[in-house]
Amino acid sequence: MSAGPADGVRSRGAARRGSGVALTHGLVMTRRNMAQLARSPEEVTLYFSLPILFVLVFGYVFGSGMRVPGGGEYREFLLPGVFAMTMLYGMGATATSVAFDSSRGVVDRFRSMPMARSALLVGRCLADLLRGVLEMAVLVVCGLLVGWEWHRGPGYALLAVGLVLLLRVAMSWIGILLGLLLPNPDTVGTIVFPLAFPLTALSGVFVAPELMPGWLGTVAEWNPLTSTVAASRELFGNPGLGGESWAAGHATLLAVVWPVAMIAVFAPLAIRRYQRLTD
Repeated sequence: MSAGPADGVRSRGAARRGSGVALTHGLVMTRRNMAQLARSPEEVTLYFSLPILFVLVFGYVFGSGMRVPGGGEYREFLLPGVFAMTMLYGMGATATSVAFDSSRGVVDRFRSMPMARSALLVGRCLADLLRGVLEMAVLVVCGLLVGWEWHRGPGYALLAVGLVLLLRVAMSWIGILLGLLLPNPDTVGTIVFPLAFPLTALSGVFVAPELMPGWLGTVAEWNPLTSTVAASRELFGNPGLGGESWAAGHATLLAVVWPVAMIAVFAPLAIRRYQRLTD
């Protein structure tokens, strides 16, 4: 017997209710993750103090000896790089939190509760996004205090912040996958830094790629981190724009394409790994 229109309406209604329940449960998990963050002030202090130290050390200690392509103040060149770098290193906090939940049996505990299976991952991503917003707020205030500012108006500045937060979402999915693959917080901590440090060093965070020798400059230009940094510098109106390569001329496009591509690759991998844990 063929399904009638009423069956189709009921199925669509059930799908909408299911999506609404998943979102509601995801928001509950977001609140739970943010509450955990509030109960760990030492973790907050560590992750917020590191980028501020980078600003102070590179901006004041080494800043006078650093050259910016086209001229300009090095601290204005540096701050967009620190914004993106902070989103990259946030991957470590994500991976550690997921690994902690996995090692303590929190995933199994949530399985026994009447909640959507997707809630844990949705809540983790939303909490990381909120954390990224807080980190950006702190860094912007710090930047203003050391003399950084945007020059193209609030609209372009918000677009730049949006690109930086898009990178944070991509890093969240990579962190989730690492935390699920390595359910040991100590092991995750020893792996994330060796992964993140080369990406930071071979990028345009501290030095413009066109000032790097040979192939290092080419690698840095195509680094996803460099694309976000270069695009945000352009949108903020900060110095440091340059380079004749296709990547340098299309930084804003790549600042969208790279994170979206990483989400498209790592989100399904993380979801598949999570489903294997809960099957």
